[in-house]
Amino acid sequence: MRYDSITDAIGDTPLLRIDPAVTGLHNIDLYAKLELLNPFGSVKDRAAWNMTREALPGAVARGDTIVELSSGNTAKALALIAGMHGLPFKSVTNRMKVPEIKDLLLLLGAEIEELPGRAECLDPTDTDDPLTRIHRMLSEAESGYLHTDQYYSPLNLQAHLTGTGPEIVRDLDGRAPDVFIACVGTAGSSTGVATVLRAHNPAVEVVGLVAHKSDFIPGIRTIDEVHEVGLFDPGTYDRIASVTADQAIDGMLTLVRRCGLLAGPTGGGAYYGALRHLRALDAELADTDERRTAVFIVCDRVESYLGYLRDRRPELFDQPPRPHSVSTLTEAELAAVRAVDVDAARKWIAEERPLVIDLRGPFAYAALHIEGSVNIVDELFDELLHGGLPFGTRQPVLLACPVGEKSVRYAALLTRMGHQDARSLAGGIIGWRDAGAPLVRD
Repeated sequence: MRYDSITDAIGDTPLLRIDPAVTGLHNIDLYAKLELLNPFGSVKDRAAWNMTREALPGAVARGDTIVELSSGNTAKALALIAGMHGLPFKSVTNRMKVPEIKDLLLLLGAEIEELPGRAECLDPTDTDDPLTRIHRMLSEAESGYLHTDQYYSPLNLQAHLTGTGPEIVRDLDGRAPDVFIACVGTAGSSTGVATVLRAHNPAVEVVGLVAHKSDFIPGIRTIDEVHEVGLFDPGTYDRIASVTADQAIDGMLTLVRRCGLLAGPTGGGAYYGALRHLRALDAELADTDERRTAVFIVCDRVESYLGYLRDRRPELFDQPPRPHSVSTLTEAELAAVRAVDVDAARKWIAEERPLVIDLRGPFAYAALHIEGSVNIVDELFDELLHGGLPFGTRQPVLLACPVGEKSVRYAALLTRMGHQDARSLAGGIIGWRDAGAPLVRD
């Protein structure tokens, strides 16, 4: 086949049946929609192109900058599209969590502007949040920017209403699957595909997968984060379940090593969540002649996440396991953490002056923080702990993060390492702010 533009190759990705010898399913055919085979490497290619294609002529005439609040695959696809049309691209984010993606964006000529945000995710209800203010500024007419606005743009959704969803139905010989399992990021692909499938089969079961609280899986939001996304509607899903980072990596390893798919952790999470959900249905069908079909999406490729994987599974790279890792904490250790509310924390700070450690990114810390706190980004704090306790065991410590999830894990780890009084700020900095407690800025 011949194309005049690389964007012509976006879409029409294969639907691959996963070998039952791998899945262990007897009455269910599980298919993977291979979005990693899009030309820029991910499902976001569809949305990026759909959000820009009609607006590009005007943007080129004006010399606009394409801009998106993204630190991942959407930014990568937009950077390539912008470069093809002679336009600059700017990625606005408050934190680049995957070093390889940041390096790739810079290689593609993107400008990365890291702005302070009080949380890790855009909160449109917080009018004072710097990320919210920049989001509104970018959306103004004649701003000099073509703001694609992936979290709210109906063009994101439309890319899957007219592409991904119909392709799945076509490749299943005009039928919708019985079950559709999708990881939830911007919610564009899961919502668009689910809408198409239900139009063909109202009984299709839609399972949305989110990241386990306090876990980071590239491309998947936690249940708290998805509620901040404009395209997310909980009514889209018959069931919402969580997967952990370890489960996503386990699923990814199966796809890579058993199926020949260079899938990233998001696809691994989708595969793991799909099997976990389908095993019960398969058992119900064991003594029947009935068959079911299920589909999940392999969103992107593994190469961009080698650093992420090396941090969490060093043994995969012939490196020794890292001591003092939050990934090894037990539920009992987490439950034993002293999580103090805002009033108790303020009293404790006034009376005993604990060391207050803010685990957020430097831009969020600079915007607003607890007076007297020190900023040690969670990744750096993690590195410090691999070498042992960075302060005395008798030094009282209060840990704070955006919403109080990561701080609990690090407080538990400090306690395991012999620290005598490590506490977590319940509700995090957002809870502190909402309680009206004072915050200062640099």
